[in-house]
Amino acid sequence: MKGIRHHATGGPEVLELEELPLPEPGPGEARVRLAFAGVNFVDVYLRSGLYSPGALPARPGKEGCGSIEAVGPGVAGVALGERVAFADGAGAYAEATVVRADRLLPLPAELSDEVGAALPVQGLTADCLVHTIARAAPGKTILVHAAAGGVGLLVSQMAKAAGATVLGTCSTEEKAERARAAGCDHPILYTREDFAERALALTGGRGCDVVLDSVGRATFAGSVRATRMRGTLVVFGQASGLIEPFSPRPVLGSRTLVSLSIFDYLREREELLERWRRVSAPAAAGRLAVAIDRILPLAEAAEAHRALEARETSGKLLLDCR
Repeated sequence: MKGIRHHATGGPEVLELEELPLPEPGPGEARVRLAFAGVNFVDVYLRSGLYSPGALPARPGKEGCGSIEAVGPGVAGVALGERVAFADGAGAYAEATVVRADRLLPLPAELSDEVGAALPVQGLTADCLVHTIARAAPGKTILVHAAAGGVGLLVSQMAKAAGATVLGTCSTEEKAERARAAGCDHPILYTREDFAERALALTGGRGCDVVLDSVGRATFAGSVRATRMRGTLVVFGQASGLIEPFSPRPVLGSRTLVSLSIFDYLREREELLERWRRVSAPAAAGRLAVAIDRILPLAEAAEAHRALEARETSGKLLLDCR
C-alpha cells in the first residue's frame, strides 16, 4: 500500500510517499481502508519535533474515515465493511491503517466520507471547549482565535446555538465573513487592530468570560488582557510557537488558565462516544456545518502541512487516500 512516512523531524519536505507493507490487525484492532485523512496541527507538531513522534521513521495522521476490512482476535461490536471514523489513531496518511477497535466511531449514513474525516478531531475539540470548559450559555461572552479555522467555525456555531455572544479573530475580510456566517457576532481583524483592545471595547472594558487560544506565543499576552478578571483563558494549541515561561501571579492575576489536549478527554470509550454523538448527530441532521477548505492527493501531504502552517486555510484540510 502507499503511505506517508518521515525519517527525520523537520519541515514539510520530510514527508515522503512510500510503498509500505499492509498492516495486519492484532488483538483488539481493526484495519481501516481509508477514504480520507484529516490534517491537523498535532500532525505538524509531531512532524516538526515540537512533540516527540516516537521512533523514526514515523507515520503521521491521527484522524481518518473509511471502512473496516479486517479485524484481529477479540474484536466485537464492529462489522466488516462498516463505515467508521477515528480521532486518535496513527498512520492515517495512508491507504490503510490499523486502529484499536474501541477507538472507532460509527459514522451516520447521512455523513459523507469527507465530513467523516473532517469532523472528529475538530468537532470533539469544539464540543469540549464550548460545553465542558466554557459552559456556553446566554450572558456569556466567548472569544475564539482563528475564528474562520476548522475549530473556530465549529466553536462559533456551537457557542451561538447555546446563547453565548461570540467574538473571533480573523486575518482577512473574507475570513471574517465566514466566521460571521457561522455565528460569530463580532469578527475582529487582528491584522488591522489590537484584538485585545477591541475585545475590551466590545465588552465595556470588562473583558470576555472565556478566551480560546490555539495560536500560542503570538497571542498569549493579548489573550490574557482580553480575559476578564476571574474569567478563563484556555490554551489548546501553539500554531505560532510555545508560550514563553512566565510567573503566573503577576501575569494572570485572578484569571484561570486551562491547558487542553482533547485526547485527555477521550480516554474512556463512554465519553468518546457521547461527545461523538453530540457532534455527529447535528452534523448528520444539517444543524452543524463542517467546512472543508480543500482536499489534496495523498502524495501532496507536504503541501497540506505547508498550507496549514501558513494559515492559508479556512476550514478543514483533507488528504484523499483512495
